Amino acid sequence: MMDDLFDTPAYKLARRDDPSTSHAAAESVNVTALEKVVYDTICSFGDRGCIADQVCDALPGYRYNSVTPRFKALKEKGLIIVDDRKKKGGSGRQQLVMWGKDFYHAKALTR
Repeated sequence: MMDDLFDTPAYKLARRDDPSTSHAAAESVNVTALEKVVYDTICSFGDRGCIADQVCDALPGYRYNSVTPRFKALKEKGLIIVDDRKKKGGSGRQQLVMWGKDFYHAKALTR
């Protein structure tokens, strides 16, 4: 059942009007395996959550542009949660914090 959540067909990776190279690249990527690797990496940060830079740093064998597109698919599948919390990334800019769904705790409301 959980494995079904990682089964993303290649046709969803490239838009209809993308160049043929994008479609070829989409066909060559094992999205199911890559989504699982990215998901497991995000979960490894537990309830601290992580930002994109941390995920990419934890996966040195993968390119940034292969890892970061997996975030959207994992969010759409409800496997990772993102709220308005941010942390500073390597560029000095703020990045949204992500959690595996089992590690997410909504922040307490303050008055």
